[in-house]
Amino acid sequence: MKPGSKYSPLFEYLRDRKRDGAEEVALTFSQIEKLLGRALPEGARVDKGWWSNREGGSSQSEAWLEAGYKVRNISVTHKNVTFGPKVFTPQYTIRRDGDTVLFDANLIKALRMHMDMTQTEFAEYMGVRQQTVSEWETGMYEPTRATCKHLMFVAEKATFSLDTE
Repeated sequence: MKPGSKYSPLFEYLRDRKRDGAEEVALTFSQIEKLLGRALPEGARVDKGWWSNREGGSSQSEAWLEAGYKVRNISVTHKNVTFGPKVFTPQYTIRRDGDTVLFDANLIKALRMHMDMTQTEFAEYMGVRQQTVSEWETGMYEPTRATCKHLMFVAEKATFSLDTE
């Protein structure tokens, strides 16, 4: 990130949080504007695409990517953004019942993260509600056996290894 760049204050802030060991950093648009010393462009307020994690495509994404973060969640309605680790490796174990993998909270989250999707995107892909994905990932509910078979298919298609070795 070039010193003096419009988004270098955001980069510096996130870099410092990373050095402090922060896994996630949640900021409101107002907090970001205070860091920058200027208003965010209108696109940031109305278009989720402005917050995409494209490498080499925009000076704003360069700020968080070079600091070691990715945008994990963005709400233009609530005017906030959550940055998470650029590389995130959830810990999980693979349990089987016969030839069916029994997907639990950690394994579902690992698959979703492997696919680089938000809960909402993953829910749309799976044909379920975002709340369902959230409930799976918090362990409130486990997917049915039929859903586990569908998740196995999704994992295979996404080249997500379900090997136990």
